[in-house]
Amino acid sequence: MDKVSSDCPYPGCFFCVMKEGNPSKRRASVLKFFRELPCQDDDGQVLPISGLWNTAMAHPNDPEFIELGIFECMSALIWKGLKNRRWLSHDQNIYIPYYAAHIIGSYTMNMEEFAESAVHAGVIPPLVELLRGRLTWVEQRVAVRALGHLATYASTFPAIASNGEILELSIQLAMSSLEIVYSHFYQYVDRRLSYHCDLLTRGMGGVEMESRKAEEWASQLQCWSLQLINCFAFKHEFLPTICKPEFLIKLPGMWGGLVNENSPAGIGLLRTICHQKLGRGPVASCPGIIDALCNIARSSDDWQYMAIDCLLWLLQDPNTCHKVIDKVVPVLVDLAEITTLGDHKKLGDSIVSVLQECIQSQGSGRSSISSRTKEQIEDILNSKQRLKWEKNMPKEDLHIKQAAALVVKLEGNSLFSSGNISGAASKYSEALSLCPMRSRKERVVLYSNRAQCHLLLQQPLTAISDATRALCLHKPVNRHAKSLWRRAQANDMLGLAKESLLDAILFINECSQSNDPDLSLRQNKVPDYAERLVKKQMRAAWLFREAAVKHGGVHSQGDGGDMYGPETDDSEWETASESDIGNDGRDDMGDDDDGDWNNDESKAYDKPSMKDIKHGYNVQLAEEEP
Repeated sequence: MDKVSSDCPYPGCFFCVMKEGNPSKRRASVLKFFRELPCQDDDGQVLPISGLWNTAMAHPNDPEFIELGIFECMSALIWKGLKNRRWLSHDQNIYIPYYAAHIIGSYTMNMEEFAESAVHAGVIPPLVELLRGRLTWVEQRVAVRALGHLATYASTFPAIASNGEILELSIQLAMSSLEIVYSHFYQYVDRRLSYHCDLLTRGMGGVEMESRKAEEWASQLQCWSLQLINCFAFKHEFLPTICKPEFLIKLPGMWGGLVNENSPAGIGLLRTICHQKLGRGPVASCPGIIDALCNIARSSDDWQYMAIDCLLWLLQDPNTCHKVIDKVVPVLVDLAEITTLGDHKKLGDSIVSVLQECIQSQGSGRSSISSRTKEQIEDILNSKQRLKWEKNMPKEDLHIKQAAALVVKLEGNSLFSSGNISGAASKYSEALSLCPMRSRKERVVLYSNRAQCHLLLQQPLTAISDATRALCLHKPVNRHAKSLWRRAQANDMLGLAKESLLDAILFINECSQSNDPDLSLRQNKVPDYAERLVKKQMRAAWLFREAAVKHGGVHSQGDGGDMYGPETDDSEWETASESDIGNDGRDDMGDDDDGDWNNDESKAYDKPSMKDIKHGYNVQLAEEEP
């Protein structure tokens, strides 16, 4: 390449080329640069590659470099790093395969025509080699990201699918990624590769920052593997490979964590699988997955609606309904009065319609329902009928019912204060039977109060049920602070760390915005009892916890140790039965004003299209920061 600037000591400097004022000369010089770069062994090659990386991140939709052969260049550089270890270890060339794969992923994440050009340029084989682990987990991360983008488009997916290894490698990577990052990087500070540390922190952080970024990248490695698998899950011919019990059972536990909360991760893939008839059978045959879906459906997880979708599809399928109905119905009954959840409008009415179909199916002999399950469905259907009856009742009669419910509730409060917890729970149940269905705020209080009683009676499952009903009735959904705290405690009693953590965090957020003097934070300070529970659950739900236990519980030494602190005896943390009476709501059941009247009409649950499912998964996967 000709020298462009007399002030630059490097002939053919890429940065000088980019300053060329004549567009034709600049394009010709860039084209020549891309063709010659893989054949050169000069020092300093990483500098133009890092510049290209910055350009790709900043302008991923710019076609200029695509037309001039950047994909061919990046593909050749990856191959060079794989085949020529001497070159790879020279100067700073160790960074080049990472940057090259990242550039491919950035230019293919938005534009299908760019993805087609990448496939024609032959990027898939070298990316597969990186995915296989020929270098390190850092290169695996950007390889699976790039392959995931290529698999997203209809025109380029066949090229991905034709490589039989990609799906199997992605499944193995999704299951092992956290352990790989923990054992190869996080666990021992003194064994960390320097270029890994540089890429993680851009030279701006110490050991602690490296550890935090390693957790974030590990989560992305797993979530991007799941995104790639998700593209295969839309094709029924790949479901037998995906729907193996040893993989399915792990999916509910694969989540982005607090460091990657924008990814639907395992639950997103499960939703795609459950949308397929061939996928529902294996899911329904695994009780552990159904239990996990039920827990997510009754949580404040951002992906709660995905779990609900899965449960509804399993219930509507005559081939899976009988396997799951006794577990699923109690959960859906608790959610039956939810109004809007994200983009899901009148979700509760859709749930009721599906439950009604179950009763009708039994009448036609298509399925068998236990008497307890049938009773629960009939109760919720009767509640809907009761709501219709109340529309025709005189307002005076409704006010009388509301006043009677208030009297009984106050009796319950009195019994609670005197220590008669069982009696108080009975009174709250009686008040619920009297309270008009459309008095949503009053019913929120009654369900929440009864949840607290069940907590003190060591009945966490019933407490979760009542707290969930209160949170569904509340406007906005899942934002009633006291119910969040009570469900957080109940989940803690059951050992459901993630669900407890999410509820506790939302509780703190709601406290900070509450006008209730019993909930408002003094001087913006987090309540001690909530802080203790959050810390406990952050350790229990820590992304690397399973890997740390498997590898002897060894943590990094020095400043970069376990980001949630060293392991301690859990006995120092409160359980729901040990909490301070003054601060966790035991001595104050809390009252709210009567709410607006709800007049939602029921409708059938419409399954979203395959396009909607795919969009719902992929749109939530945010690109990582550089």
